[in-house]
Amino acid sequence: MKKYFMDLHVHIGRSNSGAPIKITASRDLTFANIAWECKYRKGIDLVGIVDCASPEVIDDISQLINSGEMQPLKEGGLIYQDKVTIILGAEIETREEDGGSSHQIAYFPYFEDIKEFSKALSSLVTNVSLSSQNCKISAQEAFKIINQIGGILIPAHAFTPHKSIYGNCVKRLGEMFSRSTLKKIPAIELGLSADTEIADRLKELAQYTFLTNSDAHSLPKIGREYNIIELEGANFKEMLLALQRKGGRKITANYGLDPKLGKYHRTFCEICNYTTASKPPVYKCEKCGNDKIVKGVFDRIVEIADYQQSFPPPHRPSYFHQVPLEFVPGVGKKTLDKLFSYFGTEMNILHKASYQEISQVVGFEIAQDIISARKGLLRLSPGGGGRYGKVKQKEKVSREENLQLNF
Repeated sequence: MKKYFMDLHVHIGRSNSGAPIKITASRDLTFANIAWECKYRKGIDLVGIVDCASPEVIDDISQLINSGEMQPLKEGGLIYQDKVTIILGAEIETREEDGGSSHQIAYFPYFEDIKEFSKALSSLVTNVSLSSQNCKISAQEAFKIINQIGGILIPAHAFTPHKSIYGNCVKRLGEMFSRSTLKKIPAIELGLSADTEIADRLKELAQYTFLTNSDAHSLPKIGREYNIIELEGANFKEMLLALQRKGGRKITANYGLDPKLGKYHRTFCEICNYTTASKPPVYKCEKCGNDKIVKGVFDRIVEIADYQQSFPPPHRPSYFHQVPLEFVPGVGKKTLDKLFSYFGTEMNILHKASYQEISQVVGFEIAQDIISARKGLLRLSPGGGGRYGKVKQKEKVSREENLQLNF
C-alpha cells in the first residue's frame, strides 16, 4: 500500500475558451491549470474536479486526452503527466419537497460516464454549462440517475447553513434518502467549520467515512483541506474501496482548518454583523436581540446532536487541525514562491520540511509560525456569516522554546 494526498472538491472558474463555469470561482481555475497546480505547487496526488459535466469542460478534457497530456486509466480516473490522478465529478443542487436545497457531488470512473451524466443533466437544469445548478429533483432522485450511470453520490459540505443536507434540509439522512441508498453512499464531506470531533456527535454518521476537501474557488485554495489515503494505486476503483474501507484501503488522516477558522462556525447576526460567542445553539443575536441570523455549523450540530460529546467509531482516522500556508502571518506571495522554489510543493512544506530547513529559507519568525500552523498551535478567533476566522497576533516566544516545535 502507498499513501497519497487527496482533495476531492475543486471547482472550475472558466473553460479554456473563457466560458464561465463556476461564477464565483477564479478565472484561473481551468481544468489544465488545476492539474498543473496539483502537480507542481500543491503536491496533491488525487484531485476531484467537480464541474466536469459542463460541455465546455468536456471539450477541454477531450483536448488534453487528444494531446497526450492526460490518459484514461483502466480502473477509472484520468492520469495527468503520469503524476496526478483526476477524478471526474459534478456538483449539483437538489431540492426536497419542503423546499430545502443541498449540494451533492457525483463522481464517475470514466470519461464516457460524465458525458452521459451531462446529457441527463441537460434536461434537468436551465444551463448545463454552469456549475452547481438546481436540478429541481430530490437528492434521492439524483442518486438514482447517478447510480444508474455508474457513479457515486457524496453529500457536499454537510453542515454549512446554505445548500447542505444538515444545514438546510433535514436532521437525519433517512429523511432524504431511502435505506438502500444510505448503504451506497460511501462518504460524507464535512466542509468548512466542522471537524471529526463535532460531527461524531451524530450517531448515524458512525458508519461513514469522512472527507476533508477544499471546495477550492481559486488555485491557492486547492489543498486547503485534504486527506491522506492508502491505496494500491491511484485510480477511481482504489479510491472507492478506500471510502468503503475495503481490502485494506482506507483514509488514514483528515487534514482541515480548525473549525474556528471556517466561514460559518458560529451563528452570525445579519443586522449588526456580530458573531456569537455564547453557549450553542444560539437562535438570536446576543448583542442586538435580532433573529435575522445565519446559524453556525457548531450551533446546528449541537442542536441536532445525539450526544453531548464526540463518540468516534473505531475506524475513524485522526483529524489534524492545520492552518494553510496562506493564513499564516507574514506568508505572502513572495514568501510562498521562495518556499515552493526550495521545497517543491506545499505538501513537502507541511509534511517533510524541518524547522531548521524552513528558517534557512524564510527566517526564524515565519518558520516558527509555519510549524505552529501545521501542528495546530496558532491562536484563532472564530468565523461566521461567510467570513473566515482569523489567526490572532502571536505571543512572542524565545528561540530556545521555538526549537521545540521542530519534528
